[in-house]
Amino acid sequence: MGLLNQIRDMMLRQRGHLFHWVPVCLASGIGWYFGLLEEPSLAVLAMVAAGGAGLLLASLRLPEAVAPLALAAALVLTGVLLAAARSQSVAGPVLAWRYYGPVEGRIVALDRSQSDAPRVTLDRVRLDRVPPARTPDRVRLSLHGKIDGIDPKPGFRVMTTAHLLPPSGPVEPGGFDFQRHAWFAQLGAVGYTHAPLMGAEAAPERGAELLLFRLRMAASKRVRDTLPGDIGGFAAAITTGDRSAISQDALRDLRHSNLAHLLAISGLHMGLLSGVVFAAIRLLLALHPYTATHLPSRSIAAASALLAATGYLALSGGNVATERAYIMVAVALCALMIGRRAISLRAVAVAATIVLALRPEALLGPGFQMSFAATTGLVAVFGWIRAAEADLIPRRLRPLAAVVISSAIAGAATAPISAAHFNTIAHYGLAANLLSVPLMGILVIPAAVVAVLLAPLGLEHIGLWAMGLGLRWILGVAEVVAVLPGARGHVPSPNGWVLPLLTLGFLLLVLWRGRLRWSGLPLMLAAMVLWQDSHRPEVLIADSGTLVGVMTPQGRALSKSKGAGFIARNWLENDGDGADQPQAAARWTHAKEDLPVTHLSGKTAVAQFSGCQSGEVVVASVPLPPAGPTDCTLYDPPRLRITGSVALHRSAQGWDVVTARELVGNRLWNRQRKRGRASQ
Repeated sequence: MGLLNQIRDMMLRQRGHLFHWVPVCLASGIGWYFGLLEEPSLAVLAMVAAGGAGLLLASLRLPEAVAPLALAAALVLTGVLLAAARSQSVAGPVLAWRYYGPVEGRIVALDRSQSDAPRVTLDRVRLDRVPPARTPDRVRLSLHGKIDGIDPKPGFRVMTTAHLLPPSGPVEPGGFDFQRHAWFAQLGAVGYTHAPLMGAEAAPERGAELLLFRLRMAASKRVRDTLPGDIGGFAAAITTGDRSAISQDALRDLRHSNLAHLLAISGLHMGLLSGVVFAAIRLLLALHPYTATHLPSRSIAAASALLAATGYLALSGGNVATERAYIMVAVALCALMIGRRAISLRAVAVAATIVLALRPEALLGPGFQMSFAATTGLVAVFGWIRAAEADLIPRRLRPLAAVVISSAIAGAATAPISAAHFNTIAHYGLAANLLSVPLMGILVIPAAVVAVLLAPLGLEHIGLWAMGLGLRWILGVAEVVAVLPGARGHVPSPNGWVLPLLTLGFLLLVLWRGRLRWSGLPLMLAAMVLWQDSHRPEVLIADSGTLVGVMTPQGRALSKSKGAGFIARNWLENDGDGADQPQAAARWTHAKEDLPVTHLSGKTAVAQFSGCQSGEVVVASVPLPPAGPTDCTLYDPPRLRITGSVALHRSAQGWDVVTARELVGNRLWNRQRKRGRASQ
């Protein structure tokens, strides 16, 4: 009975704060679903639904001490169902072979690839000799070479001759799964073309979504015409979501200085815009005695700010990050309308619950994780300061102190997540943000609001000029900070338990009421120890056989200095290695002395291959001829089509083999790719 009483007392202390744990339970179920190796059948999902309903009903009748546990279990099962339903709702055909031929479709998105090539996304796709039932709903094409056809414009139907491939799996076992990402983006094929785009119809197709897309691109062009260069590209990115005009050099500087988050329309931009509109409307209402005393000025200002945020969402293209930011701002503004505190852990929990219910896959992305980590940390810390009634800082210095504290907390909360996903740490990121973020709120966002208000009069250049001053400063800060000695550090990827353990410790520390919260600290410490102990594979093999990487004392050695650049870059980043592909390829000669690994690149190398020694690993980029029994390990494209990318870990018994297929399992997003066909 003593243990039951302790549990009861512990649960009673959480009363009033239990809703904070709703998104945590949903996220646990969503993570459980995505971690499965087999897609659950309808019968299994029906049992999950029945179990969740039973637990929910049981929570209404169980004693107060254990009812929250039953409710938490029901929410976990609900998370599984939400993720499964979302996975089915976006289902569509996925190209199952390499395709080369005519491609026709309607332009629904414009951006740039990592190689800085223009890129278009097409829907209503037509492929030569491919039946509609097997034609992807959307394809994405990078436009390489000299394109002398029509300029890609929103809504136009275009045609070209292109190479298309199915979305690829992880570049290494346990790595980022592009197949899953493409599934939820409804991309059934990706590829490239060196041919010009040709117009398939004389006029663009109509529709509300395309009308907003064309409006967004027109606004982006207007901004860039007024503010040329990277400043215009930056301005277009934060007003319309179009990042296609900012150069790779500027992007690199922003990333290395930890200012790249300013490019994405996120909670910072949405919050600043809403705050500017809210303050302006409330100030206007306060100027007249009647409106100040007879009207609910706070509710009116909040409603006006919500309307402005909705317009911003529509103009910016409504991507996942912007939708998430809009939901968080909308929850805060609605709280103001009904007289509640705008910023609270409950409001954060409501926003997270809505996002997870609408887009469960967002849980796996760095955007969701970093956004809610920063927001939760900020709300919790400022809540502790307010509860402690701290009055240590002079009133005049409080705005500056708030900026410093906010930047430090947000940076500390997001740094581990950013390092885990991107394998880099910006050592001077706090200083760069302190020099840049205040200017976003003081000058850039207010100037953008002024530009929008003056645009109908053709005077938007006044607001854009002021906006450009602030953005020029931010780009200058990024350029200076990025080249400082030691500005950027590299860290290896953690194993799969690090982020969940770190997150659990953080949430216990922030959300739990009582002494148990301090158990979050050893959990976070254990996560960091696990990260330090992460072991990278001795050998990595690309799923196409075109690249091999071998770990050496100097870092990973790559078998080629050119080709498979995306794979090479990801391997080196995951190792925490700052070398580029040519530098890593220079290590290959010495690598073969340490590990018996041979890479046969091309038909000539395969034809000249005379055999291998016992224990040797041989990788070929083209199919190997049939061979009799051998003591060496052979990997060629036919075998790699089955295994996916391969990681080899050395052990006393030889090689421990881990394949991508073993880790991703048989899921909706990879079961449709039947690799037996090479072409059509």
